[in-house]
Amino acid sequence: MSKYDAPKFSLSLIHPKNWGVWFGFGILALIVNLLPYPVLFKIGRGLGKLSMRLAKSRVKVARRNLELAFPDKPQPEVEAIVEENFKNTGFAFFEMGMTWFWPTWRLKRRIRAVNLEQMIEFKEQGRGVLMCHPHTLNLEISARAFAVLGYPGSGVYRPHNNPAYDFIQYWGRTHNGNTLVDRKNVKEMLRVLKRGERLFYLGDHDYGRNKSVFVPFFAVEDACTTTGANILFGATDCAMIPATGFRDAHGHYELNLAPAIHDNFPKKDFEAGAAIMNKAYEDVILRQVDQWMWLHKRYKTMQDKSLPKGYRYKK
Repeated sequence: MSKYDAPKFSLSLIHPKNWGVWFGFGILALIVNLLPYPVLFKIGRGLGKLSMRLAKSRVKVARRNLELAFPDKPQPEVEAIVEENFKNTGFAFFEMGMTWFWPTWRLKRRIRAVNLEQMIEFKEQGRGVLMCHPHTLNLEISARAFAVLGYPGSGVYRPHNNPAYDFIQYWGRTHNGNTLVDRKNVKEMLRVLKRGERLFYLGDHDYGRNKSVFVPFFAVEDACTTTGANILFGATDCAMIPATGFRDAHGHYELNLAPAIHDNFPKKDFEAGAAIMNKAYEDVILRQVDQWMWLHKRYKTMQDKSLPKGYRYKK
């Protein structure tokens, strides 16, 4: 049995120590299926705003990220984005439940797609596509939306430490047609692309020094950035398309593909490649700034090794 095999159901998953996990997801499934979308939206965003009082350290992280990324923004504008970001984070919990537990017909009514032509063309050519999707708060919906429209792909994920949670998470993300690849299983990522399929790639976070370089991301000139895209592109010659699935003011999720970036993407210059990737992420994040994951310490790893991790957040 491979260490990357999908989680299988076993009686150990219903051990009393896991009852809380099953009960929690059962309640979530019930809520998202019984309540209308506007009610879920209002409750979720309300919980997100309430969480600002309970997670003050994360409020500071989001605020500091925005100050670093947009040093010219007035402080009132920064505070407004932080509040919207937390409201959207609260609703993201229900969006995850909608993705995993809604019937396809209900989700499909809320999907809008634009600019998919190039992806379809690459599919017809049998060319793999690296779908460069940032860590938007409604990422779960974006991934399922592609499958709903007939263009499933493979997502890169980290198995959860709790086996019951991991089983539910895996089922929630794959029963719709998508597949999952363990984040450590690079060989399978390459196989996906070489088979002419789509691989969702989230290279916009700070993953530490290993296989990373320091290039600009918004106003920070030395943001620690993974070189994974160079590795995958260099080995497969795949197409590369920035993608988003932001929620609009009417509660619809617009799958929107930016122009492909692989034509000018260097295979061997990792710094240049990471810089191009970051610029592509910047462009799509700016479409809806308050729906990106600002709660993550994006600038925690310092290029100067004498400075401790998270130095920028201690100020």
